[in-house]
Amino acid sequence: MQRITAPILDRENLAAKVADLRDHGAKIVLANGCFDLFHVGHLRYLLGAADLADVLIVGVNSDEQARRLKGEGRPHTPQNERAEIVAGLRCVDLVTIFEEPTVEELLIAIKPDFHAKGTDYTTETVPEREIVRSYGGTVAIVGDAKDHSSTEIIERLSKV
Repeated sequence: MQRITAPILDRENLAAKVADLRDHGAKIVLANGCFDLFHVGHLRYLLGAADLADVLIVGVNSDEQARRLKGEGRPHTPQNERAEIVAGLRCVDLVTIFEEPTVEELLIAIKPDFHAKGTDYTTETVPEREIVRSYGGTVAIVGDAKDHSSTEIIERLSKV
């Protein structure tokens, strides 16, 4: 039996899809991250984000941006595979890969009702908070305590 995964869309097609969903009354939430070496903290973050609205869109950092954020040798999983893993989760409705250093341009393009960030932030420390507020959106902190990380997993494995 073929399982259905969320579509992985480029920015233009994502914006068109979001406009159609919004025309039908859907509330939209955007979550984002590198999702390199997917772990339970990632899952809890995305489940928390999905609880906020009708449609969960996940922005996945491109390989270049993940490397800038995480350092040389990262990501361990290529962007298309990371996007496919995220798209395979039942709680995820749409996925896109973004090339910019921050998620600001994606926020401007789709203007989600909620911008979900993990518990390593507060609503006042989310870098994109002013952009989200400028179009009437809400910043939300979701997920469990930030005590899971791909970097930590890699460090533990390197000691084995």
